[in-house]
Amino acid sequence: MALQLKFDIPARPALGRGDFYVTQSNAVAIGLVDTWPNWPNGKLALVGPAGSGKTHLAHVWCGDSGGRMIAARDLDRESVPMLATAPICVEEVDRIAGNRAAEEALFHLHNLVLANGHSLLLTAASPPAGWQITLPDLASRMAGTTVAKLAAPDDILLSAVLAKLFADRQIVPMPDVIPYLVRWMPRSFEAAGQVVAHLDTEALGTPKGVTRSLARTALADLEFREETASD
Repeated sequence: MALQLKFDIPARPALGRGDFYVTQSNAVAIGLVDTWPNWPNGKLALVGPAGSGKTHLAHVWCGDSGGRMIAARDLDRESVPMLATAPICVEEVDRIAGNRAAEEALFHLHNLVLANGHSLLLTAASPPAGWQITLPDLASRMAGTTVAKLAAPDDILLSAVLAKLFADRQIVPMPDVIPYLVRWMPRSFEAAGQVVAHLDTEALGTPKGVTRSLARTALADLEFREETASD
């Protein structure tokens, strides 16, 4: 039997609009993002759990608006006046709670980018009320931001996300693998990423690649389901 070789090629996520799948679970959020020239007060908070597609959708928005992206934690190392010359997406705003320098930089960026007539997209795991911002002026401005929420995926979206994650890693699973995973794995994007990464490792050098049997073992390894006698 010939040995199947697998090279450690880094995954290259596809981040174009055509790679973002629209279903009932995310259609409202995507619709709000697409109305960016008319956002109330020129800003929008895009929220959802890890791996829910916030960064992907933010890349799509930047392509449409001509904007750029920056992590909130890096704001205090950048020139706010330069950042405010175009639409901008600030990612993971909830992670700067208590970081005085980053909070002050975001406060000034918020005011200046809107004063310049540009749009401001903010991403976080939760709505602004849960960000625990300590700078009162910034907290009040964040509280007045319209929220677009990416919900937990339905079966159609979870299937599409798994297919995309496999494709990003240049993996072609057996046809029954994705339906099996959708049935048994937790309904979250984070879990999907963990499962595909684990399968990528476990399939190393195996002639049959990613099979349903291997998927079943992966879910058990990750403690996403109990072993059963049959499926």
